[in-house]
Amino acid sequence: MNQLVFFFFFFLFGKLCLCDPRATEAALICTNTTASITARKSFVANFLAVLDSFTPLIVRQRYAVVVKGSGDTRVYGFGECMKDLEQGDCNICFAQCKAQIMRCLPFQIGTRGGRLFYDGCYLRYDDYNFFDESLSETDRTVCATKDVGLSNETGFRANVMQLVRNLTVEAPKNDGFFVGSMGKGNNVSVYGLAQCWELVNASACEDCLVNAVSRISSCLPKEEGRVLNAGCYLRYSTNKFYYNSTAPPVGGNRGRRKLAIILATTFSTMALALIFATAIFFVNKKLVKKRQESKQLGALSPLLNKSKLNLSYESLEKATNYFSDTNKLGQGGSGSVYKGTLPNGKVVAIKRLFFNTRQWVDQFFNEVNLTSGINHKNLVKLLGCSITGPESLLVYEFVSNQSLHDYLFVRKDVEPLRWEERYKIVLGTAAGLAYLHEESKLRIIHRDIKPSNILLDEDLTPKIADFGLVRLFPEDKTHISTAIAGTLGYMAPEYAVRGMLTQKADVYSFGVLVIEITCGKRNKCFSPDMVCILHMIYIFELEGMESI
Repeated sequence: MNQLVFFFFFFLFGKLCLCDPRATEAALICTNTTASITARKSFVANFLAVLDSFTPLIVRQRYAVVVKGSGDTRVYGFGECMKDLEQGDCNICFAQCKAQIMRCLPFQIGTRGGRLFYDGCYLRYDDYNFFDESLSETDRTVCATKDVGLSNETGFRANVMQLVRNLTVEAPKNDGFFVGSMGKGNNVSVYGLAQCWELVNASACEDCLVNAVSRISSCLPKEEGRVLNAGCYLRYSTNKFYYNSTAPPVGGNRGRRKLAIILATTFSTMALALIFATAIFFVNKKLVKKRQESKQLGALSPLLNKSKLNLSYESLEKATNYFSDTNKLGQGGSGSVYKGTLPNGKVVAIKRLFFNTRQWVDQFFNEVNLTSGINHKNLVKLLGCSITGPESLLVYEFVSNQSLHDYLFVRKDVEPLRWEERYKIVLGTAAGLAYLHEESKLRIIHRDIKPSNILLDEDLTPKIADFGLVRLFPEDKTHISTAIAGTLGYMAPEYAVRGMLTQKADVYSFGVLVIEITCGKRNKCFSPDMVCILHMIYIFELEGMESI
């Protein structure tokens, strides 16, 4: 509804205003940083307060410097209009700028800053004091797509570069702003504008514009080019886009000026309403999702909340440096795994579960409820979990040497495994399976034994991992029927064809694993003789020859 009202005002009154606020977007730059969920809520509130404080300052002095909040939730904001615009144009441009900066929403995880460049105004907010910043890593050069198409292209290039150099010299002497043009004879005229932001001193202004001149040359021979730096704005164009005077024009129709102010105020109000509506939407969406997840987890949720296994989402998020890609260990079908360091200094592996299907509930239940009591040197130990954040997390002991798959088929920086090491891995994996099948209180079938689920510690001791597909095997059953799950190439024939699951399905997968370890080849490279041997072993196992 708010959007409809916004566009109603825009189209109803837009034609009445004959001004040109140059509210054409040049670039939107959103920046990310780290913030906890708790800090993010306060940060959003301060962000809205900054936007609310901008308008009266822009109307009064054509630029605004605002700081709201304290500590990690502090928000710094700055905005300014181009100095050739009249006040009414400035108000309209900045009102639209405020409405569009919400595309860099601080409601989203990680988003903590944004810059919006219009040809008539500029707005920025961030979580640090950038007020004296003139250059940054996110500065942009924006070029038109069309060439000028001149026969004398060399002359055009020379005119553009001479013009922008002149602007760079004159702007620092004239309160950080200057416009001008060049072009005679057969050359197309070129127009330019340079402006440094209010808080940038003359020296930094000159440095910023010199940098802009060196970069704007990359746009030639395009019809138009812009350099959008943290401390300045430089533009050339074959079209005259600025007012004649280097000072804001005065006079004009008072009614038009009044209408511009009304429009600016209206747009500001609508923009804030849209921001609040967006915030409410995201908060409500998260609450609905949490209620659905809690309902799906059923009895497991209250048990976890009281358990020592339950860890706070914020602490685990911080442990992984907010799930930084540099800490990512790998990704599987059920989630991504990150290396993390807990507050007590313990290094762990943290798994973020993907919740794109209803199967995640079963997987989460399996990994927490069925494996939390398992303790064996050849099984990866579950240390904790979290269901309090926007996604569910599992915390495992960290195993330093990655997976057997990496050692066998991926890594080129390690020596091939020696025979005694391969033998140790085979025996250790067999011991882990024997524990699951025979020695633990519950008979458990893993269903996904393969090299990528065998992790190796610093001594190359194998540890079976990823228990998302495990199933209980009742003592009084010869088999259980279940939907097919696992990895093709490691799946037992009668399980893959008929869905009949027994612990011998793990034995088949183990047999494939043994041959891969022995040969150093993936199972897709097995010869017919290898496949025949594997099937013989499995047939003997089905017939009860457990000693094979």
